[in-house]
Amino acid sequence: MCKLIAVANQKGGVGKTVTTFNLGAALAEKGKKVLLIDLDPQANLSEYFGFYADGKPTMSQLISEVTVHAEIEAETVRSAIRISDNGMSYIPADLSLAAMESAMSTALSRETIIKRILSEEVTGEYDYVLMDCLPSLGILLINALSAADNVLIPVQTQKFSMDGLSALTALYRQIKATINPKLEIAGILPTMADSTTVSRNALEKLAERHNKAVFETVIHKSIEAAKSTESGIALCKSRSRLGGEYMRLADEILERCS
Repeated sequence: MCKLIAVANQKGGVGKTVTTFNLGAALAEKGKKVLLIDLDPQANLSEYFGFYADGKPTMSQLISEVTVHAEIEAETVRSAIRISDNGMSYIPADLSLAAMESAMSTALSRETIIKRILSEEVTGEYDYVLMDCLPSLGILLINALSAADNVLIPVQTQKFSMDGLSALTALYRQIKATINPKLEIAGILPTMADSTTVSRNALEKLAERHNKAVFETVIHKSIEAAKSTESGIALCKSRSRLGGEYMRLADEILERCS
């Protein structure tokens, strides 16, 4: 059965896109069929894939179809799936996705638009669907959490990044209680860790406050992440430290979200 995982944090710059791309690649390395979804109008995940406008639908057009007609054909969604040069499947976003939020706000059953797009007829072809969410607590994130089985929360190991966790976990609890009772937290992922006292203290506080919800894997700060986004080559394809960390994260996801 396919597992839908939203990679989310309302704070930007915590490593959501790098995590979505490289976790997806690591799961694929382990023999899983993975689909990545870009739900951020900044379209950084799409850029990671080297996406360019090709006339096929993006997430904007899929969302527009549902807001207008209330439903969408699985074949229309499949037509939006691209296969990257490295063999990964993804649905891209573009800047027009920002305008979709206002259209979604007046749609019937607005919280389930993404769920209708990612029907079992579409996602049943995959083992994992990873959604790269925008840094916001708005309707797009609510939709992602309403469709997801799990939420993975990357948290930069700095004080102010940790402070923002409470708002996201509060939203998670509200959605679980009212819209999506199957939703669970896959885990909290420490990112951009380094050898500073601030980073070490943040790791300790995460462990104290969230206990087993925190992944054992820690993603460290490295220039390799920037090189990967520029080249479009997944970190697990190299023997870098970060590549190994994302492979270990994939192992934890397979254990926690099986």
